[in-house]
Amino acid sequence: MIITRRAFTAALSLTGLAMLVGFSPLRLIAEAMAQSASDVAKPVSLPDMALGPANAAVTITEYASMTCPHCAAFDASVFPKIKSEYIDTGKIRYIFREFPLDIKAAAGSMLARCIAKGDAGKYFAVVDMLFKQQGDWVTKNTTETLARIGKQAGLSQQAVEDCLKDQALLDKIAADQKYASEVLKVDSTPTFFINGEKIKGETSFEEFDKRIKALMKS
Repeated sequence: MIITRRAFTAALSLTGLAMLVGFSPLRLIAEAMAQSASDVAKPVSLPDMALGPANAAVTITEYASMTCPHCAAFDASVFPKIKSEYIDTGKIRYIFREFPLDIKAAAGSMLARCIAKGDAGKYFAVVDMLFKQQGDWVTKNTTETLARIGKQAGLSQQAVEDCLKDQALLDKIAADQKYASEVLKVDSTPTFFINGEKIKGETSFEEFDKRIKALMKS
C-alpha cells in the first residue's frame, strides 16, 4: 500500500488497517449483475450525502476517491459550475458517494463523515477542503494533516483518532464500495451516473450541461 503500518498506526486501528489492505476496488464477481437506475438510486450502508431537492427531475451521483487527482480537478473546475447553475437553483439533486482506492482515501472519507455528522452541506465543504489540500495530506504527513483539518472543523485530537479507528464506519464504507464495484460496475474514479446512465472519468461542464438539459426537456 501507499502508506506503511507504522505511519498509520497512530490514526487507524490495526484491525481497520488490515481490513483496508485487503479491500480491492477492482474486485470481480462470477456472475454479471444488472445495473439500473434503481440500483444507483438506493443508498446501501451509509446515508447519502446530497444537495438539491429529493424530487428533482435529474439526479447526478458521483463516485470519487479522496486521493484521486482527477476527482480533485473535477471538484475545482467543474463541480462549482454545476452547483451554481443547477444545484443552488434547485434544478437537480447531486449525490456524492465514497469509492476509496487506498487507505488514505478511506481515512479522508471517514473524517468527512465524522465532521459532517449527517449534515450534507458541511460534508460537501469538508470534501472540498480535502480535495483542495490533497497534495498536503496525501503526499506528506497524512495523520498530522487530517488531524489539523479535523481540528479546523471543530474536532479534538481525540475525536479525530476515534473517528479513524471507527471499525463500524470503515465497514460501511467498504460495503458501499463493494456494492458499487460489483453491482454498478464502478472500477475507476470519478464515475458519474446521471439518472442511472454511467459516465466514466473527468467530464467537462459542457457535457453535463448538455445531458442535464436533454433530460429536463424529456
